[in-house]
Amino acid sequence: MSATVRRAAPGDVPDILRLIRALAAYEREPDAVEATVEMLTATLFADGAIVHAHVAEREGAIVGIAVWFLNYSTWTGKPGLYLEDLFVEAAARGGGVGRALLVALAREAVARGCARMDWAVLDWNEDAMAAYRAVGAKPAAGWQPWRLEGKALARLAA
Repeated sequence: MSATVRRAAPGDVPDILRLIRALAAYEREPDAVEATVEMLTATLFADGAIVHAHVAEREGAIVGIAVWFLNYSTWTGKPGLYLEDLFVEAAARGGGVGRALLVALAREAVARGCARMDWAVLDWNEDAMAAYRAVGAKPAAGWQPWRLEGKALARLAA
């Protein structure tokens, strides 16, 4: 059964949050989600929103999400699309839902003149890596993700 992918609408936010929580549990961080329906609504649908989402539906139920934003490459002089989260419910995996979300984002990237799409994958998530390789993606050799957050972020800002 195929999935229908579309841009998220404000009424989708409770399902988006449900899938973000499911993603956190899948990534072994079930208590890490601080986002609320109100926060996501403001982030995704405020005037001038810089974060976007697509949803995948089967039989009217949202079974997958892709949350993304634009970044920029000084080397190419073009924007890029950064995929923050891609998640498909366990029962819907293996049926092309993730691929359909990636296709929609690739089309979005091309339409916006993006030079590339980027995302991070947990080093133990072999299933995801296999799916990404199947669409032609590859690890960004030589680069590793870095992060500044929490107290360290506040300390640097001070």
